[in-house]
Amino acid sequence: MNRQGRGLQAYAIFYLLFLYAPIILLPMFAFNSGTIIAFPLQGVTTDWFRQMWADATLRRALTNSLTVAVASSILATCFGIFAARASTRFVFPGKGGMMGFIMLPMVLPEIIVAMSLLVVLLGMGVQLSLMTVIAGHTLICMPYAIAVLTTAFSSLDRSLEEAAYDLGETKWGAFRLVTLPLVMPGIISALLISFTISLDEFILAFFLAGNEPTLPTYIFSQLRFPRAIPVIMALGTVLVILSIVLLAIGEYFRRRGNARIGGKPTGGLM
Repeated sequence: MNRQGRGLQAYAIFYLLFLYAPIILLPMFAFNSGTIIAFPLQGVTTDWFRQMWADATLRRALTNSLTVAVASSILATCFGIFAARASTRFVFPGKGGMMGFIMLPMVLPEIIVAMSLLVVLLGMGVQLSLMTVIAGHTLICMPYAIAVLTTAFSSLDRSLEEAAYDLGETKWGAFRLVTLPLVMPGIISALLISFTISLDEFILAFFLAGNEPTLPTYIFSQLRFPRAIPVIMALGTVLVILSIVLLAIGEYFRRRGNARIGGKPTGGLM
């Protein structure tokens, strides 16, 4: 390995350490018996996890977040199927501009999106609730679902659908019996990615939830209390593990679907 290669390797290692070191510290302090987040560690305990599950407000926030995440991931994936199908199979005026407009929430600052939605909803007289959070999360999650589903649809061989038409199937029958099963791994991957994004999203929930707490807003509200920090560390550990598992499952189905339709392997979900 030459000097340039060694320098690039060292940079990659430093970057990964800088990025993931705070996540590595989460489980360390989650199992630490001390209430002060500092070294040296005082001992090993699971009390913080027991206190986490015993907190009624936390359970309510978790229920709200799961409700929002499930609903918004399903809606974002359904809308993503329509958009990805249209963008990969049809040519129509303004398609590029429309797709760019749909994908715009992926690059817009979330604080701008949240404030805009809040102003519009309040102007329409809509009461803030979990439904408004679901609408906002669907808007944010849809571009990611479309990015995954566009790859699945664009890699699909059109001759398979044409063969179904030749055998007497209608367009809906060919889509339901041929297209959907072939892109199902991409659909599952889009669902899991959207679920993870919604579960972790804070800014939109903070602006649009009203009096209904979600898990990120609950965590933010507890950061002002020093004795609650170890419980938050325990909760963060659980969330990190859940996010890794869901993303790993999503990546598995994405790679499986890509191999199933004969696509070339790529480096990741996005």
